Amino acid sequence: MELNDIIRWFHLLGATVWIGGMITIAAVVPALRSSGVNRDQLRAMARRYGVVSWVAMVISIVTGIAQIFRLDIELTGALAAKLSLVAIAVSLAFVHRELARVAGPGLRGAMEGALLVVSLGILAAAVAV
Repeated sequence: MELNDIIRWFHLLGATVWIGGMITIAAVVPALRSSGVNRDQLRAMARRYGVVSWVAMVISIVTGIAQIFRLDIELTGALAAKLSLVAIAVSLAFVHRELARVAGPGLRGAMEGALLVVSLGILAAAVAV
């Protein structure tokens, strides 16, 4: 296996953990709320996923940058869109993390939904690259 293949593998692993985790959380949290799981348990789950997602996001970004330079990838419209969406997703994730302690469930849910939509946009752009 070549270095470029290893970099690509870690890039895909990071993206899968990051976006797959968001999809899973989006499906699981409403079910947990409906079943009566208390807020402290949801917070513990969110904190754990937060650590995992930030690590996955950093891995994806670092390996994405490495691929651009190692493979001399040309900046196309699809790649520019993907990079822009990644910047938006990182910004949303940061704001969400900072506001999660004080925001109500409606605002947190709206931010999580926006982050999920942007992340799915990243996947769509990645397919086009």
